Amino acid sequence: MEESEDVPKDFIKIRSEKLSVDEVSELVVSPYCGAVSLFIGTTRNNFEGKKVIRLEYEAYTSMAETEIKKICRDVRQKWPSVKHIAVHHRIGVVPITEASVIIAVSSPHRAESLEAVMYCINTLKASVPIWKKEIYEDEYSWKENKECFWANSEK
Repeated sequence: MEESEDVPKDFIKIRSEKLSVDEVSELVVSPYCGAVSLFIGTTRNNFEGKKVIRLEYEAYTSMAETEIKKICRDVRQKWPSVKHIAVHHRIGVVPITEASVIIAVSSPHRAESLEAVMYCINTLKASVPIWKKEIYEDEYSWKENKECFWANSEK
């Protein structure tokens, strides 16, 4: 395969179905890359001493996809050797232990893909309009991302 045939691609998906780590990681594999780095954000069963039953996510989907595309462009400027980027986020109900977000990045060497994955998740939480509702045993709470720029600007 000529390297020109393996052009850099971004795979962005926001969906209500269960996310697949295998599917996301396979999207970014390239014969020109020795590293695939992944971040998998899962639903945990507790928060500040409360028992979490499940999470529910809502998104302004078209705007979220646009913001994720911007993140991908930023990654390519900061780490030009990055080959492929995949960002899949789940909306709707996400049970305990299941993934709400999976990010995968391939690059020739590990440093770039690891740094790019961290940048992707941190920037996603700060700028993408996806909201999380934590459902506890006897109450619920909409969670504000501490990194979120619009939440911080109102304080």
